Amino acid sequence: MLLEPGYEPSDHAEHEYLASYSYATTCSEEKPTMITPETKQSLDGSVSTLAPEFDIDSPDEADIREDACLLARLQEILEYRALNALFQPIINMQSGDIIGYEGLIRGPSDSPLHSPLNLFKVARDHNMTVAVEYLCRQIVLQRFAELKLPGKLFLNVSPECLLQPDVRHGETLDYIGDFGINPKRVIIELTESQPAYDYQLLRKAAMHYRDMGFQIAMDDLGEGFSSLRLWSELRPEYVKIDMHFIHGINKDPVKLQFVRSIQEIAEKTGTRVVAEGIETQAELLLIRDLGIGFGQGYHIAKPNSTPSRMIPADVVKTLSKDSIAVHPYEGMGASNGQTAMRLLQVVPDVEPNTSNNAVYEIFEKNPDLQTVAVVSNGIPVGLITRESLIDRFARVYQRELYGKKPCATFMDPHPLVADKDTSLQELSGLIVNSDRRHLFNGFIITDQGRFLGVGNSHDLMREITQMQINAARYANPLTLLPGNVPINEHIDRLLHNRVRFCACYADLDHFKPFNDVYGYRKGDDTIQLLGRILVEHCDPDLDFVGHIGGDDFIVLFQSDDWEARCQAILLAFDEAVSAHFRAEDRNLGGYYSEDRQGKKVFNPLVSLSLGAVRVEPSHYVSSHQVATFAAEAKKQAKKIPGNSLFVERRQVTGTAPSSTNGKRDGIDIAPSPSHSESPKVADSAES
Repeated sequence: MLLEPGYEPSDHAEHEYLASYSYATTCSEEKPTMITPETKQSLDGSVSTLAPEFDIDSPDEADIREDACLLARLQEILEYRALNALFQPIINMQSGDIIGYEGLIRGPSDSPLHSPLNLFKVARDHNMTVAVEYLCRQIVLQRFAELKLPGKLFLNVSPECLLQPDVRHGETLDYIGDFGINPKRVIIELTESQPAYDYQLLRKAAMHYRDMGFQIAMDDLGEGFSSLRLWSELRPEYVKIDMHFIHGINKDPVKLQFVRSIQEIAEKTGTRVVAEGIETQAELLLIRDLGIGFGQGYHIAKPNSTPSRMIPADVVKTLSKDSIAVHPYEGMGASNGQTAMRLLQVVPDVEPNTSNNAVYEIFEKNPDLQTVAVVSNGIPVGLITRESLIDRFARVYQRELYGKKPCATFMDPHPLVADKDTSLQELSGLIVNSDRRHLFNGFIITDQGRFLGVGNSHDLMREITQMQINAARYANPLTLLPGNVPINEHIDRLLHNRVRFCACYADLDHFKPFNDVYGYRKGDDTIQLLGRILVEHCDPDLDFVGHIGGDDFIVLFQSDDWEARCQAILLAFDEAVSAHFRAEDRNLGGYYSEDRQGKKVFNPLVSLSLGAVRVEPSHYVSSHQVATFAAEAKKQAKKIPGNSLFVERRQVTGTAPSSTNGKRDGIDIAPSPSHSESPKVADSAES
């Protein structure tokens, strides 16, 4: 499982980085292999032989010395077999059983070749990849046999090694025989690290391993250069989804869709899927709900030289829960993953010394072209627009004077430049806060500083407008909480999976007169306040908060302590909302306003009503039915003065509630005239 550059691991997990082999991080509990003093003395002699005294002030000679030192250390590692094997469990996501282990490798802890990234880089630089990889296989196989670990062994092998002319396909089988391991227990895990392969040869090599009894797994699906092509060509028994798509999947609808699509392909091709890099309970629950067969990651177990044969009890408990994960909804987050790359236009680029006449000819030959980038050694240094160049040439004698001069004289030397990964919102902010010429000239798009193409403000505005339209369907623009579409989808998922939950309808009392008297801005602030309080008092991994519209919200609780959370919500709202009222209104317990007939009317202060319904899946058949009963419970709560909770505890039989004719079937806790007293609660009578 390769990590992409720039990946930031979470605080609780220090990730292993794999080249063709994984290595365990320093938080693992292995006993590191150390190079002895005798080995170091031998190493010093090797370095002296390979790299005589150089002038330390010469950068080139320093590089040669460093390279010679690394080569000597690599030779010592091969001679003394100074590598350490660790193992990370892979579990069945439904049962929690360990089905096998991935073999990981690290170098000596006091060596610059501790990381396999460095280990295999030095090996490749000196044409020693095959020798290093064979040693890694031997050590992993030997240690796996010594520990008598159960299940399968995922053995990392690089495709490049399989295609080497001096590769010895039968040696792995010989090692396995020597260690008493059945080949059917070994899965050859191919880790992609090169942009292209001879697929025909690679397919033959994979078939050769299958003929010996091995199965094939493909590592880092979605991360490599041609992973889908490799999947199609090799038809592996297992595919491992790269950890990039697992990390934060519970908050990213794009990652969710990617993993869901991979699972669908896998089901149709008979391939088993392993999710790598599971770091949180939310990720674990979501991966399980998607039907992914197997998983591994720091939340399950860290790599260890003596790994556990049982996974932690809290992981087993999570996997056995009846609850379902809260899916990220479309429109979640500001940009929904859209970046400047979406706006990329490939346009001609010229060197700074290109003549203005030559640039003019480019515009003449391309009538729709509006900008030409000026690029030096791959780095953008300026921008020339059609309008500015034609305007200059239209002036008297300008073309005669400047036509043969370098285009750098007419270019904008300070164009707006954005990296391809810049979000569209960030890009919009850059344009708004910069000189207005960039609004018309457009901007340059780069990849780590190197020129890719250009973009224009018209396309940017179109994309942002479309994103806002899409977001409006799925998220409330005031609170950015999911709206009606994701609310109904989540209820349907809960019912489909036969999960017990509580639907709690939240509504503000006396809100309309408050909005009229205090103004819509104060009203918006109060709605946003309620949204924040609901989110703060819910478990983000289990509970779903949706904004129906206006001052109406719904919370779908899977938390067992949902009733205590409701009480905490009422208390928090009562405490926070008082700051939204004038002091005299707080003292009076309300305020006066005029009704439509011009008569003075006293209005109580805004309070919160919660109507809760316990949902048994067998008693409800649709999201509409759940919403109907929750709304009825909310109506009952609103009949109780002040902040209140009404819990409908009667079990329904699939029909909508009948009219109560103004009567409440429940038991009230005695109401109090004070706005700041404890919230009132009513229960419907048990049926």
